[in-house]
Amino acid sequence: MQRLYDADMRLLGYLAEGASGRLSVLDADRRVLGYYYPASDKTYTKDMALVGRGNQLAALLERAGGRA
Repeated sequence: MQRLYDADMRLLGYLAEGASGRLSVLDADRRVLGYYYPASDKTYTKDMALVGRGNQLAALLERAGGRA
């Protein structure tokens, strides 16, 4: 699991790789915010609502209150 920090070294969240290359982004409290599926090149929220094409996990983290 990779930690994500802002420019002031405050912990924003985590990036984790799962099954078949799926990436998950978690907030600083380790709550899942969403997923990126490289095979389909799509990003989804934790509730599996489509966010859009490409890796938009940083946008999910920013919406949750972080500044990615």
